[in-house]
Amino acid sequence: MRIAHATLALRAIAGREIHKFLRQPGRLISSLVRPALWLIVFAAGFQNVFGVAILPPYDTYVEYRVYMVPGLAMMVCLFNGMQSSLAMVYDREMGVMRLLLTAPLPRAYLLGCKLAGTTFLSVLQALAFFILAMLFGIDLSIKQVAIALPILALGALMLSAFGLMLSVYIKQLENFAGTMNFVIFPMFFLSTALYPLWKIEESGSQWTYELTRFNPFTHAIEALRFGLYGQIETTSLSVVAVCTIVFYLIAAVGYDPQRGLIKSA
Repeated sequence: MRIAHATLALRAIAGREIHKFLRQPGRLISSLVRPALWLIVFAAGFQNVFGVAILPPYDTYVEYRVYMVPGLAMMVCLFNGMQSSLAMVYDREMGVMRLLLTAPLPRAYLLGCKLAGTTFLSVLQALAFFILAMLFGIDLSIKQVAIALPILALGALMLSAFGLMLSVYIKQLENFAGTMNFVIFPMFFLSTALYPLWKIEESGSQWTYELTRFNPFTHAIEALRFGLYGQIETTSLSVVAVCTIVFYLIAAVGYDPQRGLIKSA
């Protein structure tokens, strides 16, 4: 594989993702509406329900919103990864994937180019959410976001790889709604996006605590949460890195017509 060919493939595949995004300005707006609602409306509801005991000493509505921001930023990346998965299923049904994966380049590299485009868009939308959060009075600075940018990119890469892996198993567009219900929402709610891990353990629900503790999405959130304050959470970063590799390898094998679930692509 020549460098020139590899560069051309990266520009073509990742560029296609970016161009589709730029042609759909409503996509950015829709990606921000969901986390904005959680940040503004649901934060007040959670604060009223759980009271000051949920996050001592974060005993105000404003302070609780600060806690929610990393989880909501990762939620933006999660939904963009799932939207990319939906696009992969659509491309497979329309025959675009057949043309893409028969290019004279390793399939793993072609999927990596797709992953790069999706990750870039996830980071872009998450940064837009951070700006929106600052406009709503969240106590974060541009410097904090810049420091945590590599961690944000790693988390977005993991969630993009997760979406790529799911696209192997989603055979039709009609099945995507079921995936949303049985994968995305449990992944989000069984995480530390809305409440800390110690609070879940304190509630006495051991199985919920264990699921949350081993949820890769939890570790992506915690790594970003620490990163925003200039700290490194080694365990969470390691989990995110390992999960990224595992998800990508499963997707690469799945799209291999000789070994994967997709016998013709």
